[in-house]
Amino acid sequence: METSTVVARPAEPPIPLLDLHKQFASIRSEILQAVEAVLDSQQFILGEQVELFEQEIGAFLCSEFAVGCASGTDALYLALLALGIGPGDEVITTPFTFIASAGSIARAGARPVFVDIEPDTFNIDPTLIEASITDKVRAILPVHLFGLAADLSRILPIAVKHDLAVIEDAAQAIGATFQGRKVGTFGHVGCFSFFPSKNLGCAGDGGLVSTQNPDLADRLRLLRSHGSRKKYHYEMIGTNSRLDALQAAILRVKLRYLDQWTEARRKRAEYYQQLFDASGLHDLVRCPFEPRSHGHAFNQFVIRCVERDHLRHHLQQSGIPTAIYYPEPLHLQPAFSDLGYRSGSMPHSEAACRDSLALPMYPELPTEDQERIVRTIAGFYGSAS
Repeated sequence: METSTVVARPAEPPIPLLDLHKQFASIRSEILQAVEAVLDSQQFILGEQVELFEQEIGAFLCSEFAVGCASGTDALYLALLALGIGPGDEVITTPFTFIASAGSIARAGARPVFVDIEPDTFNIDPTLIEASITDKVRAILPVHLFGLAADLSRILPIAVKHDLAVIEDAAQAIGATFQGRKVGTFGHVGCFSFFPSKNLGCAGDGGLVSTQNPDLADRLRLLRSHGSRKKYHYEMIGTNSRLDALQAAILRVKLRYLDQWTEARRKRAEYYQQLFDASGLHDLVRCPFEPRSHGHAFNQFVIRCVERDHLRHHLQQSGIPTAIYYPEPLHLQPAFSDLGYRSGSMPHSEAACRDSLALPMYPELPTEDQERIVRTIAGFYGSAS
């Protein structure tokens, strides 16, 4: 009696959520040369590399001044301090973001005032801002989430009307545009992060504050260096938040490639959209929305989907990692329980926490991986129906 042998189909290799190795491999020699030059100089704190990077990124952003600092979180904190915001003040921001946005407000001694998001863009809803303005509010801190600019055309007039500062949290949005202009240059200050997973990432932590105001720039430089411009002479109480020369040298190399990396991200986002359009999943999966006046930088490609947690488990089992940004909104976090917000108070933010899912996204993401991702998602919904 003959028996047939069933040959198991080999499992497909896992797809990385983010692959920094490919980017590094393409510029390895330039990075190592830049690092070696800093090591040879033995100038690690501020100095020429930081100054050159500040000039180059200022030119990239079309910002008059750019002040490097130790992290994106510190960029927000320094911006608040430079604007004189502290105890007794309030700052309006979004609850659907990383904790650094609201955490920096609290760290400065002020009170975060949360305003819900637009469901299509994930960004703060400008139509809800004015109702939250009190005589204690000193600033609006919109977040350009996932690489998409908040609607500055509606936020800025509100700020002008009520004499409020605007602090742009552009940590995820370097290279993104609004009405043809780079984000981080519309408000009083723009804040950026160079965390390794960002579109322009260094080899650790790093950040930057941009501004068109020379007095703010001068104050920011003082604040990042213990309030001192002359050794052992202190004009104000500052902190230690300086961008390392090693990080600046690495960022100078990477900055030269940022435009092409941003374009590559946009092409991959467009291909995702085409694949989802062809999949017939319109009622089950919603792709990122990009208004006509915006240039999305796609730090993340975040879909909204039915049965998010089950889909995520299915993708994980298929070798496809995903991420949830964010599983719980800030207004419901224990750290902000004293603010008195309750479940249901920010319905769109709370819904986004339940149904949003970030898919693999990076400039070198192979199209065949994208096809497999969408095919696996379509298969999940097909088998679930």
